[in-house]
Amino acid sequence: MAIACVSTRANKGVEAPAVTVEVHLSNGLPAFNLVGLPETSVKEAKERVRSAIINAGFEFPMKRITVNLAPADLPKQGGRYDLPIAIGILAASKQVPMQSLNDHEFVGELALSGQVRYCQGLLPVIVDASKQHSKLVMPVDNRQEAELVGYQHCYFATHLQQLSEYLHGQSLLPGIDSQTHWVSEEPNEQMGCLTDVIGQYQAKQALEIAAAGQHNLLMLGSPGTGKTMLASRIIGLLPDLNYDQALEVAAIHSVAGQPLSVQRFYRRPFRTPHHTSSATALVGGGTIPKPGEISLAHHGVLFLDEIAEFPRKVLDCLREPMETGEVTISRAAAKLRFDSRFQLIAAMNPSPCGDVNQSRANSDQIQRYLSRLSGPFLDRFDLTIEVPKLPEGTLTKTDNSGETSAEVAQRVLLAREIQLQRFGVLNSQLSGKQLKQAGFQHADLQFLEQSVHKLGLSVRSFHRLQRVARTIADLQQSQQVCRRHIAQALGYRAMDRLLNSLNSPY
Repeated sequence: MAIACVSTRANKGVEAPAVTVEVHLSNGLPAFNLVGLPETSVKEAKERVRSAIINAGFEFPMKRITVNLAPADLPKQGGRYDLPIAIGILAASKQVPMQSLNDHEFVGELALSGQVRYCQGLLPVIVDASKQHSKLVMPVDNRQEAELVGYQHCYFATHLQQLSEYLHGQSLLPGIDSQTHWVSEEPNEQMGCLTDVIGQYQAKQALEIAAAGQHNLLMLGSPGTGKTMLASRIIGLLPDLNYDQALEVAAIHSVAGQPLSVQRFYRRPFRTPHHTSSATALVGGGTIPKPGEISLAHHGVLFLDEIAEFPRKVLDCLREPMETGEVTISRAAAKLRFDSRFQLIAAMNPSPCGDVNQSRANSDQIQRYLSRLSGPFLDRFDLTIEVPKLPEGTLTKTDNSGETSAEVAQRVLLAREIQLQRFGVLNSQLSGKQLKQAGFQHADLQFLEQSVHKLGLSVRSFHRLQRVARTIADLQQSQQVCRRHIAQALGYRAMDRLLNSLNSPY
């Protein structure tokens, strides 16, 4: 009788809880039993491991083999358990020294030839292994994820035979190189510049305010007015992620099976799902829960073009994550949480025919079209602006450049630093208590309250207008929020004005 224990890690959202692979060899008829709540993909490991051990030149023990994946109440899926199971069998049959497994964790899928293959979603494994100071043996094809974390005790295996030589002390496994200069910045030219957008100076100003305070922005305009181009330029206005934020984003992309790029490691994500996307695609979920678009846009921007074409029920699923900054997916076996603190930028036509002034759509048709966005969902937008058609002669002007993205980004960065020094959060995240200490005069708040009642807005809109006014003041480096800042914030309510005009009897 022989028992071997091998350490590995499971995947549970963006977490990687520890799993112990216990291998027991006993007398009796040859059998291979795998227990511990394994999914189908894990049960198939029996055949992969058997072939890999034989083809790598080892002897597969003709005994009763019992493999337990502990803890038993944690669901396990994927091929990442192939390598620890194979190492456990080799250790239990004394083909590799058992004492060499101490302080080691193993993860990787095996080919039938014994090669160690790439596994999806290993970045959380690397992060959690680094916290425990374990020596992590993983596939060489996952090397880039190890370099992103920069954990020096990651070792890369290509074949079972190579790993056996390492465990016998006959050779060394390659590790990661120094990460001193591994990140290369993406050229700014690839993100576009605000000077590419002709005219639309008010829309550019609203984009700057949205970037400075991380406010949600809705753009209304006819086709071809530059809404999509404006939205794509916001990434050039936002500061890069810090290391911890970039690692959070990379972990979510790793779990979702999205490619990781060292050139864009510090860049904020910009996600643009199609309007045919389901609620599961946007919010996350599935049989094996995976993060959705809102989590993939964590610390970045989610751009919904033609937002009125999205199903209303799908859009309403975004309301709670937009407030809490996270989404919780509950299943019978587990409850998973994914971070989803994103900035929502949306664009839509003001009517089904593309223009309010066209005779093909009457006010009832326009109202039905706009009602695809529920009132509570519209309340989540801090700014709604109109992107009008360009006046005649604008396209042929010799100078349409205006300010560059780099120039605006400097003001955005300075405004964000002011906000973080004040309360430690950006203005879009200010609580009601913090808003009372944000530099508003009582008379100005009364003016704002009267305006809110006149426009028929909600209490949530009252607070959002305060946050926008505070951002406008920060961009102008004003400690006090003046009435002109509040009036400018009220000017960014194009959707409310449109709905009021449609409901007006005159």
